[in-house]
Amino acid sequence: MTDYLYGVLNLSFWGYAGITLLMVQVSMMAITLYLHRDQAHRAVDLHPALRHFFRLWVWLTSGAVTGQWVAVHRKHHAFVEQQGDPHSPVVFSLRKVLLEGYELYRAEARNPATVEKYSRGTPDDWLERNIYSYSYLGIALMFFIDLFLFGVPGIIVFAVQMLTMPVFAAGVINGLGHATGYRNFQTDDASTNLYPWGLLIGGEELHNNHHAFPTAAKFSMRSWEFDIGWMYISVLRSMGLCKVRRMAPKPQFVDTPQQVDLETLRAVMVNRMHILRDYSRKVTLPVLRFEAHARGDELLNRARRLLLRWPGMMDDAAKARLAQVLENNQALRTVHEYREQLSALWQQANVSNEKLVGQLRDWCARAEASGVQALQDFSAHLRGCRLQPA
Repeated sequence: MTDYLYGVLNLSFWGYAGITLLMVQVSMMAITLYLHRDQAHRAVDLHPALRHFFRLWVWLTSGAVTGQWVAVHRKHHAFVEQQGDPHSPVVFSLRKVLLEGYELYRAEARNPATVEKYSRGTPDDWLERNIYSYSYLGIALMFFIDLFLFGVPGIIVFAVQMLTMPVFAAGVINGLGHATGYRNFQTDDASTNLYPWGLLIGGEELHNNHHAFPTAAKFSMRSWEFDIGWMYISVLRSMGLCKVRRMAPKPQFVDTPQQVDLETLRAVMVNRMHILRDYSRKVTLPVLRFEAHARGDELLNRARRLLLRWPGMMDDAAKARLAQVLENNQALRTVHEYREQLSALWQQANVSNEKLVGQLRDWCARAEASGVQALQDFSAHLRGCRLQPA
């Protein structure tokens, strides 16, 4: 009689633990491969059978509707860290996103204007309209499936399944992924990589990399980073179940400096995140270290974060400290100003290519006449930037 308490599978303790871990990983795959990389950003094309399996799994384990999830996520990218961002810690506070991230998601998912504008291209078939749109039906069905298969321990399995998206996706990624960790790229937001090995949350831990290249199928960018989502994609691709549509660009540089032309401009625009990272590594930080050593100023060494930090994450006190550092050091002020001018180049709208080529050519000429060796070397390096061969 007691056997019925443990469901038709009647697993051991480790069996329940293993099946729970497996289900969590399947949920992470559904989120990162289907909802995120396939549907929201079109970075990959999953086989139709896989798409439908993941669509069903997401509905059963979270009640999420594909079009709603995609719409909220696309709006996050459109308004990142600004009013209108559905779940930014900068806007709502880290505490609120961590503890109430799922509530923030649900509130925006119920906004018909958001769904209509940002859900384009997501499933809109009979199943979506007549079955998957009933969120709690999927959750209730999953509860009874867990009870049938696992018995009383199935309640715990079910609870873990229900917590996966609210805790990891809505809380950890949307919260901590915009508050703590390291940054490879100086994006105009607060996104961070939580740690370099994206094992637990499908590779979504590499969140700064994703914000730098939103449509890239692979989130890991450095040789020592690992994206388990990309591992899944590689396996599925080898089986003919997935096609990779887009990857992050990789800058190419010729050894002999070239005249700035339209090809140079296009290469710089496409690789702007790499360009900014190289600028920090090859100009800002070397000049900072030289100035700190020459002046014997340890406080200047502590200005590293101020010089590299996204302005939107700086409070008034930090901005005042940065202004003081720049006011008291001509070389740092110069390289900081040149970085801002370079960033402004690709933020312009409705400007002709000819004018942008002229602005880039002028920036390089002034950099090479600046008297700052690191800046001069970087200008020559930048003029050799070329697009990666197809």
